[in-house]
Amino acid sequence: MKKIKIKVNGKVKTVLNNSKLSDLLNNLNIPLKKVAIELNQEIIDKKRTINIKLKKDDKIEIVHFIGGG
Repeated sequence: MKKIKIKVNGKVKTVLNNSKLSDLLNNLNIPLKKVAIELNQEIIDKKRTINIKLKKDDKIEIVHFIGGG
């Protein structure tokens, strides 16, 4: 199966060509409730991750929420 390269938080990752954003998050063990996700400089609604296919050279930023005060 063909693979593509994407960037996640500045690091190059290789994923299967037909991968979805939700697949990537599951593989990275990312808890959706505790993060914000940006795809190509656009904030993504977490409900849409299952419908978004990753494309070559996509840039994904995942920001974890940290409590404090």
